[in-house]
Amino acid sequence: MSGTKIKKLSQLKKIIFSLKKRGKKIVFTNGCFDILHAGHVEYLQKAKAKGDILVVAINSDASVKRIKGKQRPIVKQSDRCKIVAGLASVDYVTIFNQDTPLEAIKALKPDILIKGADWKINKIVGAEFLAGYGGKAQTVKLTAGRSTTNIIHEILKKYA
Repeated sequence: MSGTKIKKLSQLKKIIFSLKKRGKKIVFTNGCFDILHAGHVEYLQKAKAKGDILVVAINSDASVKRIKGKQRPIVKQSDRCKIVAGLASVDYVTIFNQDTPLEAIKALKPDILIKGADWKINKIVGAEFLAGYGGKAQTVKLTAGRSTTNIIHEILKKYA
C-alpha cells in the first residue's frame, strides 16, 4: 500500500493537477525524516489537518549528506520513503535531490506550504513563490524534545 504513495515528481505533478481540478486543497512539506520519531508523526498529522492532500518531499541521501554531514542519513532514502508513506496522514511522497525543495514546490504549486514553527515565514523556501499565486506558507508547533539528533546522541551514550 505505502509503495503506491511514492511517486516521481513528474508523476506526482499530474496527480496533483487532477486533484486540484477537483477542488482538493494540497498541503506540502519536506524534510529528511531520518530515524522517524513521534515528533515527525505529530508534525505530519498537523500538516495534514491544514488541507485535503498531504505531499511530503524527502531529501535524497545525497542531499541529506550535504545538509547534515557525511555521517547522515542513518536510514537510506528508499526506507525513509516507505516509512513516511506508511503513515495514515501522508498521501504522497516524493524524493528531491537538491538542497531545497523549491523545484518540487514550483512543479506542484501546493495551496499550503508547512514548516515547523522554528522557521520564520519569510525564511521558508518557496513561501514567496506560493504568495505569487495565492498560496500560503504556514508553520506548525513542533513537539518539544523530539529530534533525530537527540536520538542519535542517546544511542551513542548507551551503546558507545
